[in-house]
Amino acid sequence: MQISLISVLLIISATLQNVTPFQAPSRASFQPSFQTFKASSQRQVTRTGRPTGRPTGALTGTRLNVAQDVQTTTPPGIAQPPKLVQRWRKSTKQLATLGPASNTKEMIEKLFLAGADVFRLNFSHGSQEEKLVLLNTIREIEEKYSHPIAILGDLQGPKLRVGQFSSPEGVKLQTGSSFRFDLNEASGDDTRVMLPHPEIIAASEIGHVLLIDDGKMKMTVTDKGEGYLICNVDVGGKIKDRKGVNTPDSVLEISPLTPKDRSDLEYMLKIGVDWVALSFVQQARDIVEINELIKGHLKPGQAKPAVMAKIEKPSCFFGNELENIIDLCDGIMVARGDLGVECPPEDVPILQKQIINACKDVGKPVVVATQMLESMIESPTPTRAEASDVATAIFDGADAIMLSAESAAGDFPVESVEMQQRIINRVEADSDYVNQLDPASGPPSTDATDAITLAARQVANSIDAKSLVCFTLRGSTVLRASKGRPSVPILAITPFKNTARQLALSWGVYAAVTETEDDEFSTVLRNACRAALQKGLVTSPDDLLVVTAGLPFGTPGAANVIRVVPAAGPECWDGVCRID
Repeated sequence: MQISLISVLLIISATLQNVTPFQAPSRASFQPSFQTFKASSQRQVTRTGRPTGRPTGALTGTRLNVAQDVQTTTPPGIAQPPKLVQRWRKSTKQLATLGPASNTKEMIEKLFLAGADVFRLNFSHGSQEEKLVLLNTIREIEEKYSHPIAILGDLQGPKLRVGQFSSPEGVKLQTGSSFRFDLNEASGDDTRVMLPHPEIIAASEIGHVLLIDDGKMKMTVTDKGEGYLICNVDVGGKIKDRKGVNTPDSVLEISPLTPKDRSDLEYMLKIGVDWVALSFVQQARDIVEINELIKGHLKPGQAKPAVMAKIEKPSCFFGNELENIIDLCDGIMVARGDLGVECPPEDVPILQKQIINACKDVGKPVVVATQMLESMIESPTPTRAEASDVATAIFDGADAIMLSAESAAGDFPVESVEMQQRIINRVEADSDYVNQLDPASGPPSTDATDAITLAARQVANSIDAKSLVCFTLRGSTVLRASKGRPSVPILAITPFKNTARQLALSWGVYAAVTETEDDEFSTVLRNACRAALQKGLVTSPDDLLVVTAGLPFGTPGAANVIRVVPAAGPECWDGVCRID
């Protein structure tokens, strides 16, 4: 039944060219080059007399010449093939954090060409003005290569710390001793110290655990009163001024947004980041808070940045909190740094899989972060355990993997990004990975858009298409296609730059911005063919693309059309082309 449906689709696609064609010579004697096909398409004229053979787009700059084969020609400013082609064909995306080791235009461009799809601006360090310089540099590189690049602004979040001690060297606490936290501003000693966070004292119960200095010390609450906690030192050690405190058992009645975060968020909206990452997420209500804050600061007509929740607190797993958080945000980051402090190490890999699976079930992008290639801060090669860690995240189905200090402050930022891409390429070529791409079987969706998306994926597999092409306004249709983990790249065509940039984070998606002067389907299809050629997704005029779109254009989230077109353009099919 499936084969019959595909056959009908192909026949419809071919016969919809209801114009008088010219018949090319036999395939044996007529071997047109991509140049011939593109030249003929550039001679096409719409009914209004406007030439339609030129590529259009809001992202301008150096472009591949559509009259040249991407595998044999290297235009100025484009990476050397076949590296360029491979650069656009990996499905798992890469985030690179920018910092002192990667804050120049030359280095950022190298990171982009090495595989970075998204750049992270960490607002925990540096000034707001420094972030603007980095953002403008990224936009220049984006313009040069005519390829959307996402920028993620990462908010610092609350920092819970102890007070100060009378000795600059701090004090050493013995295992089994008793220690007091209180609100007294007097300098601390080996019996007590100020804890300037009354919300921690209020939320802590007897038996709750406090972790000091990234978990190096562990204490259990044995008694509490008005403004103080008495703790048993389970794991002793030296405690110094302003060391961090983690509260794995408590949900604190505090906002995830400090005054600094609110200022940074307003600045992010002003300069136009594509994603905002929220730290210290405890419950779904935190996502509601930042969404309302963003809504209140957006100017009329301004596009809303996507919100990413960083999962780093055990409270995210209480009850249905994880599902509720995922439902309210646009993406998730598995922030294994604090998550690994507040949760037992043996639980972190299980929680990582749980988060990834929950995101895949609803089609929300998920990033795995923290210490992926930590040794490459100082070494040109990773440990075998680190390589396995990156591969595991890819096998688990993460949309993206991230580098932190490796690209921000390490000695080998480019090598770190290249290593991640090498691991991605190796895993994605493995038969076990390919075999697991098929989504788990379940009840068929009754949604028309989901049905069209699934059918397009099946058609692409059956006819060995080179890419799925989705026309989208805000990305919802593309995210549905990415959720299905198709075996071919997804080319997202959108008129909005912010949509294209946000989709840079999603598995298997490569976006192109096109602005058409009319809504003619053939014009839009022609631009899609050019975009596929630019990104090296097609290399022959006979390569097939499976296109989904919603008609009439401008209907958000709708997909009601499947069309199969050759890379040569919608005017051609199996060596037969129309001429006007």
